[in-house]
Amino acid sequence: MTDRFLSYAEFEEAAAVVQERIPLKPTVGLILGSGLSPLADRVKDQTVVPYHDIPHFPTSTVEGHSGRLVVGKLGGQQVAVMQGRTHYYEGYSMSQVTFPVRVLQVLGIERLIVTNAAGGLNTAFEAGDIMRIEDHINLVGIGGANPLVGPNIDELGPRFPDMSQPYDPKLRDLAEKVATEESIHLQRGTYAALAGPSFETPAEIHYLRTIGADAVGMSTVPEVIVARHGGTRVLGLSGITNVAAAEGAPPAKTTHEEVLEASAVIAPKMETLIVNVLTAL
Repeated sequence: MTDRFLSYAEFEEAAAVVQERIPLKPTVGLILGSGLSPLADRVKDQTVVPYHDIPHFPTSTVEGHSGRLVVGKLGGQQVAVMQGRTHYYEGYSMSQVTFPVRVLQVLGIERLIVTNAAGGLNTAFEAGDIMRIEDHINLVGIGGANPLVGPNIDELGPRFPDMSQPYDPKLRDLAEKVATEESIHLQRGTYAALAGPSFETPAEIHYLRTIGADAVGMSTVPEVIVARHGGTRVLGLSGITNVAAAEGAPPAKTTHEEVLEASAVIAPKMETLIVNVLTAL
């Protein structure tokens, strides 16, 4: 895979095209994972900018990722909603995968709510749960594919950013408070990021559990790293679409169709949680 390092000038170029088409300045960004696109339909006074209309913006090839930037008002906040994302396994460089977050930062967002569909590793979880991400394990980055590899973007952040609190404590507490008020059972846990696109083997599931992961997916962490590099506060939420078999039990087959079906159950709860978090900000 060839690295493609994007520059601050390219972030500005893309942001300028978006800004010309929207009547407001978004302060909160949302990234919607597999099956969660319907939340964008609740945005009021919305302006839709297809990804292919934005210079340098990557477009997804994965079912369930619509490929539109929806800007408007949600929960009383001015939001920019990414209706779908791209992934490293699609052949993009990490700089391209995280390019949308950079554009949102140039547009002026202060907070980012990032969601995903994830496989459950914690046997206390059930399919349909929502997990508040407490921390993550960047297995892709540990292998060398960190989105900050390459020239540092000094205009946005330091060469060596701190990652002691990738997920904002106040936003995590707010999500917990809202979940309690709305009678939504909110799990907590650590998210492990793999490159994909193949699902995990039984040995890999055993390894991930051993190192402390509660859920596993193929996205999110690169976006969070770039967000934190640029000083953006992050709330991470995983929709648990399936739970891996307990140790010693026969392994269960996982499919993308299963992920999308479970996401349809998760979506209403995720929507309620996010809208009420936005309202409470």
